[in-house]
Amino acid sequence: MPLDPILSPIRRTGLRILFTAAVVLFVAGLLAGFLSLPAELAVALRWVGFGLFVPIALRRRSLLVWTFFAMLVGAELGVDAPQIATQSHFLADIFLRLIRMIVAPLIFGGIVTGIAGHGQLGGVGRVALKSIVFFEVVTTLGMILGAIAINLSQAGVGVTLPVSLQAAVPAAHQAGWQEILLNVFPENIAQAVAQNQILQVAIFALLFGTALATLPTPRRAPLVNVLQSLTETMFRLTRIIMVMAPVAAGAALAYTVGSMGILTLLPLVKLAVTCYTTLLIFALLVFVPILVGFRIPLRRFAAAIAEPTAIGFATTSSEVALPLAMERMEEFGAPRWIVSFVIPTGYSFNLTGSSI
Repeated sequence: MPLDPILSPIRRTGLRILFTAAVVLFVAGLLAGFLSLPAELAVALRWVGFGLFVPIALRRRSLLVWTFFAMLVGAELGVDAPQIATQSHFLADIFLRLIRMIVAPLIFGGIVTGIAGHGQLGGVGRVALKSIVFFEVVTTLGMILGAIAINLSQAGVGVTLPVSLQAAVPAAHQAGWQEILLNVFPENIAQAVAQNQILQVAIFALLFGTALATLPTPRRAPLVNVLQSLTETMFRLTRIIMVMAPVAAGAALAYTVGSMGILTLLPLVKLAVTCYTTLLIFALLVFVPILVGFRIPLRRFAAAIAEPTAIGFATTSSEVALPLAMERMEEFGAPRWIVSFVIPTGYSFNLTGSSI
């Protein structure tokens, strides 16, 4: 008689017990800190809770689970051992460098092979126009919501920067529309890659793919095959690098908490609550109706963006989440060449969260 049908419910029950015990111990550790009990007891309870959660994370083998777990451990490390936590930021920097290394070839290969290899030349203009209109509309809505929210909450009213800090902050340069449009086009593709100008790389790839598509099939096929292999390799490399994502997320949060401290963040609570409440309202009132209107399955979409969102949040960098977001959207069903153009364009041009 097979044992798996018998053992599986036992394993699930054991994992539930472990999870419950981990949560109870962690919460008990938090409460012990607030109730002025011995600090050593509070720290021990929280770390034992983390330890009990490790078998659950190993069982799930989910990048999202491991990322959230690493973020909690990183925050705890920043509180308990700030000296160690402040030395861990190099792990997040290494991860960021590895991501930057693959972004440009990933975008270039995806766009060029989509246009020249799959005959999508006629759709480039339509996708570009729809993307720009969409980004402009949602960014404007984000700015309006952000302005309303900050005027209602009045977060930051009465706060005065020290004179020395005011003098150190340079005046913001207001770029005109001509300068913004000019910066979209690369002057030197090698320089654009070195400076991580994602939109310039995408524009070059569009032009390169269009030119390649006009060549006779025997002439363009060898280069298309090479670029298809390059793109597949970059996606495979993305999966390898993402193994390090939880460590980078934990290190980034440990550095933030360890260098700034929890107490120094308290004056920013009102601002943080305003920001995240506005982001939530924006998602519910803008993004959800768009998804419903275009018949995008909400649960599948949320599951697809969960891991890139968690990594971007922990590292405070949209760039870090970009390759994984591209991979998840392709798995979700979007054509690769559209993903390779729209997501980098949104990263470079949209930035709705920043506008809020």
